[in-house]
Amino acid sequence: MTAQPPPEDPEVPNPWQELDDLYAVRPPWEIGRPQPAFLDLARSGVIRGRVLDVGCGTGEHALMCAGLGLDVTGIDLAATALRTAEDKAQRRGVAVRFLHHDARRLTDLGERFDTVLDSGLFHLLAPDDHPAFSGGLHEILRPGGRYFMLCFSDREPESGRRGPHRLSRHDITEAFEGALRIDAVEPATIDITLDEVGIRAWRVAMTRT
Repeated sequence: MTAQPPPEDPEVPNPWQELDDLYAVRPPWEIGRPQPAFLDLARSGVIRGRVLDVGCGTGEHALMCAGLGLDVTGIDLAATALRTAEDKAQRRGVAVRFLHHDARRLTDLGERFDTVLDSGLFHLLAPDDHPAFSGGLHEILRPGGRYFMLCFSDREPESGRRGPHRLSRHDITEAFEGALRIDAVEPATIDITLDEVGIRAWRVAMTRT
């Protein structure tokens, strides 16, 4: 079931409208299947227990985990994407809970998880939001829980347009210092619909100690 946003006041700008607008047409990161970097994780068996997919979009990674028989929750602020995710889950006959929720307020969920997946959320956050996000992860992950992130790398050339932050290894280390232990920062690719080459990325594995 999707948590509903507060009723709209016509005099107040809708803070989620910009996110919904991204899904007015199919965005380039919605490839209709899991990202290969995360599919490899699923096949390796490291995604376990209760799973939270932050910035789940239309739900491909949450659905992938549900297909493994895991208890999965997906959160996003784009209501349009969440409706699409719920439709996919119904068509595929799998159970996933999708919630309209801000990933910068993870502790408000009041729950604990064993695995958190993040395909393309963290690199959208402003640096000022990093402490709230990393601190929230520390609180909601059980000891020994894992956080797997796929994000734009600083090896990807700037496009000249507004877009995700290109993150260096130092950026990642600095953002999560004191919250999670970084186990690996590996070169990876984010597949997109615009070309076959994809985006140069990092796949990062962290543990809540």
